[in-house]
Amino acid sequence: MTSLALVRHGQSQWNLENRFTGWVDVDLTDKGRAEAQKAGALLKETGLEFAGCFTSVQKRAIRTLWIALDEMDRMWLPVTRAWQLNERHYGGLTGLDKAETAERHGADQVKIWRRSFDTPPPPMDPESEHNMANDPRYALYDAQAPAAESLKMTLDRVAPYFDETIAPQLKAGKSLIVAAHGNSLRALVKILLNVSDEDIVGLEIPTGNPLLFELEAGSAAPVAARYLDADRAQPIPPLG
Repeated sequence: MTSLALVRHGQSQWNLENRFTGWVDVDLTDKGRAEAQKAGALLKETGLEFAGCFTSVQKRAIRTLWIALDEMDRMWLPVTRAWQLNERHYGGLTGLDKAETAERHGADQVKIWRRSFDTPPPPMDPESEHNMANDPRYALYDAQAPAAESLKMTLDRVAPYFDETIAPQLKAGKSLIVAAHGNSLRALVKILLNVSDEDIVGLEIPTGNPLLFELEAGSAAPVAARYLDADRAQPIPPLG
């Protein structure tokens, strides 16, 4: 049986501060590092032998993977970094306190920006200190930072990457780890379980709690899914 483990990065500093993060390269808190270490311990306990790993180009996901692999004694596993697995870009909301933003724009409007499938937040001001347009990593990866993204726009970059790069390895029988972000992982779950546009926005993926899929041999179709830390599990959409 082939397996796919999805790991949302541990708590970041801006998670702690309740700020919209998106493409800003915020690091883990001490709690986030502990969550990553526990994720590694839980993955080790499965006894599975993983053949490779994927992560974004953002340090909170990369560091989560490093810590988990260290805990697993598998730091030698090949790791592929892909900007397509980055968090959703929150545009003009980036860096803002979520509660203060709701007070300023109204809770209903902020809920639409955060939770609708295809409505992006306001675009980022090109003069913003958080504008990643000139960040050297995106020139290296031949990528252009968006001005803002909805979940649908995030899915539009995650899905081709999954289909062209990750899925073929799964179909070849390789078990993999993907350490990424709340919205890029939400997009992967949508693909794997064929979740509707309406239902996917309500999916919550806990930080540092691996979501393990068992897949049909020779395919990327899940036959089982479970969180490894049952005490911190969230509801999982039904298997298709």
